[in-house]
Amino acid sequence: MTDDQLRFEINRGGRFVYYQYCVSVIIITFRRNSPIYFIKEGESRTSKGVPWTLLTLLAGWWGIPFGPIFSIQSLITNFRGGKDVTNQLVINVQPAAAARTAAGAQ
Repeated sequence: MTDDQLRFEINRGGRFVYYQYCVSVIIITFRRNSPIYFIKEGESRTSKGVPWTLLTLLAGWWGIPFGPIFSIQSLITNFRGGKDVTNQLVINVQPAAAARTAAGAQ
């Protein structure tokens, strides 16, 4: 996707999101973020997070004491459509895009 296409999709309502998942092994519990997904306008943000939600439901609860706590937090994030990081990515990508454009003009 080109920079212009990406800007167009974001202006239409596209979003960059990540999901959380939790995995527990007896007394050790890990809560991690999924890769970042680009969700176009009209696509379901919640359905993209289903694999991460299922992983949490299957493997997240078993750690004591943080398994249930982190699992519930991850499930809430995923059922709300993930964590929207569009603004942070756009702010970080704009200087890089401007540098590429300036380098191409020389």
